[in-house]
Amino acid sequence: MEVVAKDLSGVSSPATAYECRLPGTGSFVVRPSGPLQGTVRAGGAKNSVLKLMAATLLAEGRHVLTNVPDILDVEIMGEMLRAFGVGVTREPGGRLVVDVPSVAELVPEAPYELVDRMRASIVVLGPLLSRCGRAKVSMPGGDDFGGRPIDFHLEGLAGMGARFETVHGNVEASIDPDVGGRALVGTQVVLEYPSHTATDNILMAATLAKGTTVIENAAREPEVCDLAAYLTSMGARIRGAGTSHVEVEGVDALTPSTHAVVPDRVVAATYLAAAGLCGGEVVVEDARIEHMAMLVRKLVAMGVHVELRPTGVVATREGRLRSVDVATLPYPGVATDYKPFLVTMLTVADGVAIVTENLFAGRFRYIDELRRMGADVRTEGHHAVVRGVPRLSAAPVRATDIRAGAALVLAGLVADGETVVSDVHHVDRGYEDLAGALSALGAQVARR
Repeated sequence: MEVVAKDLSGVSSPATAYECRLPGTGSFVVRPSGPLQGTVRAGGAKNSVLKLMAATLLAEGRHVLTNVPDILDVEIMGEMLRAFGVGVTREPGGRLVVDVPSVAELVPEAPYELVDRMRASIVVLGPLLSRCGRAKVSMPGGDDFGGRPIDFHLEGLAGMGARFETVHGNVEASIDPDVGGRALVGTQVVLEYPSHTATDNILMAATLAKGTTVIENAAREPEVCDLAAYLTSMGARIRGAGTSHVEVEGVDALTPSTHAVVPDRVVAATYLAAAGLCGGEVVVEDARIEHMAMLVRKLVAMGVHVELRPTGVVATREGRLRSVDVATLPYPGVATDYKPFLVTMLTVADGVAIVTENLFAGRFRYIDELRRMGADVRTEGHHAVVRGVPRLSAAPVRATDIRAGAALVLAGLVADGETVVSDVHHVDRGYEDLAGALSALGAQVARR
């Protein structure tokens, strides 16, 4: 990884304070691979570390995050924190040091060019508003698979006394002085949908609000629990994280803390799916099987043996995969991020499967790329009918988002010929070294 060093936090070498790197260039070149064998790590969860980095804004001082993945989204969020006046330093071994200044020194305005590159950046809104009393955040960008409105975020925060204006593409937030004076106030927030990022945003904002905030129909993902654990270590008072009913009793101030990021269940799923496609035996040593119960159920139904051993979560397969129906649902259901891997597996499975996307419009855009590789898939609305074929055929394909890009790399492992996957900057946003990890298992994958 190439970075531009700057002295931002006073931490001496070998630590590196960085500017945001350019999106990854090049492509993945994939050739058919035999059975895979070996051990890999999932690393820290992208969908957790970005929220943890945002949470540091709630307390002045030095925060330390460990098990931080070396991915592009972390660098984008780091650059955003720097724009607020925060020092961000990466140290060896997956350690990230975040130095947060006083409220008077914070600049609570998120630059468009960074927000546009990552949808998760909207989660800075809650902590900035709660601590600074105001915030200016551009409408979010990110993956190309349909709109994900921020209405749930704004409605929840508005119930706590925030007011919003949309000016020139920016959301400008402040606290209504008639409601809470200079602070947000606790209230009951009922989410129409258990949005992960909305739950995170409201959870962070509530930690410094006056009184108690109750979040009903809250998201239950392990990453929400990870954020709650970090906030609790900072002095927050939170009950019910991991359930649909979360209570937060506001405190006057939080203090910095050290926290290890939970392992990435989606990256772990990628390697389990690779074992399902190629056969062999793959161990994901840091995966938490309890975070992937529904995925494991689907993999087992498809003929993949998954078990927890002292060495980690192990996946093996003998014989051809079997088709199963799949429907995405909020956690603990099948995550939408798992679906591209499952669809890729179904393209070479025995039988016909119906895959239903219940969460995001446009999340079938990678299907056209799989069709280029000989997959027999028909889509209609939010449904896809997948008829398995014995083997895929290599073709040049394009990644449309993080998980779709990784799924196309997996497809290349069971395709005759050389598959070239372009637009790999999407994959760099969520995978530290996908080609290196798969190659270590015996797969023929190279980055060029």
